[in-house]
Amino acid sequence: MYSSLAQALAEALVDVLWFVEGSEDEQVDPDEAVKVLEGVAHVVSKLSSGQRSELIDLLGTMAEADSDPARRVFLEGFPDGFGLLDDAV
Repeated sequence: MYSSLAQALAEALVDVLWFVEGSEDEQVDPDEAVKVLEGVAHVVSKLSSGQRSELIDLLGTMAEADSDPARRVFLEGFPDGFGLLDDAV
């Protein structure tokens, strides 16, 4: 059970992006994968400073709880990789 809608959506978003980023070319067309990743970066660039901070906090909590070292690295790098740190408070 998730403590909030934001947490549930963050988990779902990370799951999708983890899949896209880790997919082989035969699974997901590389050009389409780039479009998905850029689309997410665009959406998060439109979040308010408070929303960005909330998402960064959720990602940090998710990273701490994740037992997969590679996924943990992905989660830790998410804020920088998707532009959340540009205007985060």
